[in-house]
Amino acid sequence: MTRTATNTPVSTPFGFASTAAEVVRGVDLTGRRAVVTGGASGIGVETARALAGAGAEVTLAVRDTAAGEKAAADITAGAGAASVRVARLDLTDRASVADFAARWDGPLHILVNNAGVMATPEQHTPEGWEWQFATNHLGHFALTTALHGALAAARGARIVAVSSSANLLSPVVLDDPHFHIRPYDPALAYGQSKTANVLFAVGATARWAADDITANALNPGAIATNLQRHVGGRLLTPPERRKTAEQGAATSVLLAASPLLDGVGGRYFEDCAQAPVVVRRAPGDFTGVAAYALDPDGADRLWEASLRMLAAEE
Repeated sequence: MTRTATNTPVSTPFGFASTAAEVVRGVDLTGRRAVVTGGASGIGVETARALAGAGAEVTLAVRDTAAGEKAAADITAGAGAASVRVARLDLTDRASVADFAARWDGPLHILVNNAGVMATPEQHTPEGWEWQFATNHLGHFALTTALHGALAAARGARIVAVSSSANLLSPVVLDDPHFHIRPYDPALAYGQSKTANVLFAVGATARWAADDITANALNPGAIATNLQRHVGGRLLTPPERRKTAEQGAATSVLLAASPLLDGVGGRYFEDCAQAPVVVRRAPGDFTGVAAYALDPDGADRLWEASLRMLAAEE
């Protein structure tokens, strides 16, 4: 495998087996407000639990508000006086995204774009958008850009984009992102959407630097969650490379809250450290991030294409 470096790589005292609670230990988030999409289960709820435990006011942005309320009650019971609320958000529904953003009042210090779908059967939204690209990228893109004012008001806001090692499967194919021409492949569609998450972090950091907003992407690792329901709930990763949900949330929490990441943006992390950039992948190797996922020109093209897609449906 051939790799290249990007900036000065960021390393931390944490690693593969670290948990979200360990990463945030000693960090005081009192007065900070956070949103975690998909915060009712999996690594989302563990991310929310760690942020709330550190004193943040956390909003779980979820499709299933009943599940969200149950998760919020569980987090609150464990974190004492933590403030955890629930708000409905369906990333494939333009009106739902707009309503969530319109209801937000005041600054937003941490936005964790965690929700996602994986390897779904071929399906398109009413706009004609491929389901995984619509959920994993376009929904979060619309949400984050709508919340830009709240993020800017925080002066030092962080955006966390939960990506995947699947970014190594496919670049974003802007000539046909919704598989209107290409034969649909659920793995390639998922990989494309996860590459889009990384490119969004690159683009947001470049565009919003003057607002003191940074964005980073990450691979949480192999964790058994509802995400695998369309692939039979199985993990192909060897047992020694699998993580618990608490371990899987660690890198998200690191990017969201650790002072070690102050001023750092536009990068991709795995196992609580900046990942190497891959320009030629060996068969079966899914470590690192594809060079095309960090390409500034590619980030610009995706940003402009995403704006056009959203504008076309207004």
